[in-house]
Amino acid sequence: MSKTRFFITGGGTGGHIYPAIAVADELAGRGKEIFYVGNPKNLEYDIVLQKGYKFLPVNIEGMPRQFGLPIIKWGFQLLGSVLKSVYYILKYKPDVVFGTGGYVSAPAMIAAKLLNKPFMMHDCDARPGLVTRKLAPYASAVSVAFDSACNFIHNKHLFVNGNPIRTQFKTLSVSEARSALGLEDRLTLCIMGGSQGARTINDAAVALLKRLSKEDNLQIIFQTGKKNFERVIEQLMRIYPEYEADKNLIIRPYFEDMVTVLKASDIAVSRAGSLSISEIEAAGIASILIPYPHAAADHQRMNAKYMLAKGASLYLEDSETDEKHLGNMIESLIKNSDKLVELQSNAHNLAKYDGVQKIVEQLKSI
Repeated sequence: MSKTRFFITGGGTGGHIYPAIAVADELAGRGKEIFYVGNPKNLEYDIVLQKGYKFLPVNIEGMPRQFGLPIIKWGFQLLGSVLKSVYYILKYKPDVVFGTGGYVSAPAMIAAKLLNKPFMMHDCDARPGLVTRKLAPYASAVSVAFDSACNFIHNKHLFVNGNPIRTQFKTLSVSEARSALGLEDRLTLCIMGGSQGARTINDAAVALLKRLSKEDNLQIIFQTGKKNFERVIEQLMRIYPEYEADKNLIIRPYFEDMVTVLKASDIAVSRAGSLSISEIEAAGIASILIPYPHAAADHQRMNAKYMLAKGASLYLEDSETDEKHLGNMIESLIKNSDKLVELQSNAHNLAKYDGVQKIVEQLKSI
């Protein structure tokens, strides 16, 4: 299988991209040839180019929610992307197609089905997305992150693998992570809203930063999201103009290396995207999960409720996320070490570190 060629596809958000990249990296490390099918306007384009994989562009966007002209235009866009993917498969002749769900992966997997090319899917969420549910019956194999997702999938070759995550979660120590970020070896909080950021979380966090740093002596790593960074800084300049001199604070629009950030942390305030949850579990940290209320099929709320039921996180509605409620939850963990350790232990027990290896072995089998 030394010359086996794979098409990897998935994009739009980090939750679709990073699992795909993790599988691509593992395959490339085994000497396989990788082609990545994605939208050049999305985050996956820059990440794939940095990795050095061949990028095959498709012009596909998310399906409109309303009927009428937008859905008709999208239908033609999907058709064009499928035909382009058919062309890519005929030209490059991959042995297998692997997709991580979502609209970006749909054209290549539909093309694989049309050309009778084996394809495998992975879905990150407790309730799989529309693309996964519709294409799963035709896939050679389907991988899911949550056992609860099996209730929505119709495929005889269904595997609960967890999410593909980076191997550094097993090898990087807490002290090494903190040292890399210039932090001391003491209680650390990570605030993140996913790759795009989350304005609700950001607004509540900005109001809390000074108190958490000065009164609680808490180290804080704050990922604002690229679109929200300037707004956060403007707010901070009004509320806490001395923030730049505060050694407890690291504030950036985006971290390429979330492994180091999470391994350096004790607590994470986060949206409830599946990859974020899997990485929180792999880092063995406590979390306060705030699901994005407009996520497709409300999958983030289901993800967060799953973690809550497992005793691995606290739960906060987006509509209740303000300085008071978020502050109280953070304080409850800072001041109750037993609760903090309990959440960390339960999260760590849910971690699946071998998802990538399992998926690669299943890809070889098809």
